[in-house]
Amino acid sequence: MPRKRPKGVLAMGWACIEAAASGRTEHKPLAQDYPEDVVRRTAFTAGGGHGWRISALETPRPEPAPWKIVVITGAPSWAEYWAETLAELPPDREMIVVDRPGYGASEPLHPVTDIRVQAQALSPVLKAERGQKVLLVGQSYGAAIATLMAELNPGKVAGLVLLSGFFGEPGPTAKWLMDVGSKALKVIPRDLRHAVIEATGQKEQLVHAKRALARLNIPIHMLHGDKDDFAPIEVAERLAEETVTRRPIRFARVDGANHFLNDGPANELIAALEDCLPTRKAWTFRWPQMPKLALPRAANFFTPAAGRIEARI
Repeated sequence: MPRKRPKGVLAMGWACIEAAASGRTEHKPLAQDYPEDVVRRTAFTAGGGHGWRISALETPRPEPAPWKIVVITGAPSWAEYWAETLAELPPDREMIVVDRPGYGASEPLHPVTDIRVQAQALSPVLKAERGQKVLLVGQSYGAAIATLMAELNPGKVAGLVLLSGFFGEPGPTAKWLMDVGSKALKVIPRDLRHAVIEATGQKEQLVHAKRALARLNIPIHMLHGDKDDFAPIEVAERLAEETVTRRPIRFARVDGANHFLNDGPANELIAALEDCLPTRKAWTFRWPQMPKLALPRAANFFTPAAGRIEARI
């Protein structure tokens, strides 16, 4: 049984400090928990002409699965916190979770604060095999980036999920972390420093994400825990209500859940994502019905008699 990743603000922060002190890009080497044929580290080249090496975790499959689930993580952006979900994904699904630019094993070393640049850089991850469909999931800070990616790549995304979306207004815990982090930028590890810089500068950029959200013509789902103290659920609900979209946004409130929905039981998160897969009703061909003709009755040709039909000559 793999040991779970650190959870909670303090545990995650300390794990980040330990990793930075030891020179690791992962808090705990993933290979200690999962074999390569279950979860493996991969990489691709960033789009938009940036050329950065972007690191990610994926589920290897001998044949392409019908659905590819692409996850754009939040801030800090650590794909390894999705390892349990990746490992429990059914064989007819595949998933790839990115370390966004500026985090983990991804380049560059400096923070990439423009969400439009992030969307350009991450767009190559949407590449799918022939006949394969993509469900794009944006988690927390990644929700706005995923929205821009969907607009930048028409026809490549079949559905969009905004998971615990962060939209410029922090909850009490996030606000405290941003305040403390802003005062300690010079001493905290790179990933925590970049997260503070990103979160404090997001609000002014949301006009781009909101405009993209209104233009999308794909199914859009918002999943949000009602105990989220990082990204208030009220902010996400208001965005869903106020945005005039080409298709109605489906908003799902997760009772008792906090900001980190991927920290809960993996099977529950997988089931929630399955509910977001666009489905079409099966189409069955039917022969056209010929109109019934009203023929004139032959008064003395057929005459009912004693429960049977007799011909009268």
